Amino acid sequence: MHRFKKPILTFLLIVLGTVMLHAQHKPKFRVIAFYTAKSDLAHISFVHEANKWFPKMADKYHFSYDSTANWDNLNAAFLAKYQVVLFLDTRPEKAEQREAFQKYMENGGGWMGFHFSAFALAKSAFDQNWDWYHNTFLGSGGYGSNTWRPTSAVLRVENRKHPVTKNLPQTFKSQPNEWYRWQNDLRKNPDIQILLAIDSTSFPLGTGPKAHEIWHNGYYPVAWSNKNYKMVYVNMGHNDMDYEHKYDKTNKTLSFTFENDNQNQMILNSLIWLGSGKKIK
Repeated sequence: MHRFKKPILTFLLIVLGTVMLHAQHKPKFRVIAFYTAKSDLAHISFVHEANKWFPKMADKYHFSYDSTANWDNLNAAFLAKYQVVLFLDTRPEKAEQREAFQKYMENGGGWMGFHFSAFALAKSAFDQNWDWYHNTFLGSGGYGSNTWRPTSAVLRVENRKHPVTKNLPQTFKSQPNEWYRWQNDLRKNPDIQILLAIDSTSFPLGTGPKAHEIWHNGYYPVAWSNKNYKMVYVNMGHNDMDYEHKYDKTNKTLSFTFENDNQNQMILNSLIWLGSGKKIK
């Protein structure tokens, strides 16, 4: 009997080692990013940047990151493989894609949207024709206006208890961005938790040349969550570009979204909470 002990022990050690190795390589959660990257130069630049930055963070923080430009993948079977969905620059347009996404969120899926993913304007290519998404889910309604040119802003933490704002200073300077104003006042929506807003020290915000593209006062949320879902929307995602020479086809990026430690911390906080946390009531 004794002559079998060593082979059995060796076999058990191999099995144990294989199990441990598999556990080490198993991601904590899986992320799928949807994007279009076909229109605005700044949005295209941001998508390319995001699809380089997120895989690096996935390796560092032990989650998996996939991306796709095929919005038809927004279906129940495909989404079942992932705990978090990102919309990097746009939103789904087909009825079946929208229905699949709504069910995914209602069943506890996680979502993070950037900048243009919340855009809706009546009689535009991105019409306000999805009431659940813009009014119930995001709460913001349609697009109101924006600042121009893309500029940095001082952002203020509005909710220090939320996982998204963990380890952030009370205020910090963002990367350059085109900032949006929305039709709905999110402060009046009891389901919405405003996480970051533009601090008054940012004003005047924007450089114009049009007067309405420069903000001198007001309250502007730039990151928020909805208590009924595991979701975070952030207004960041529009790099500054060399628009003056766009016809030379240089498409030069003048600023990068992911070159800001505090802003990156907020995005990582969001992703880790969505992938492993619970809804915050």
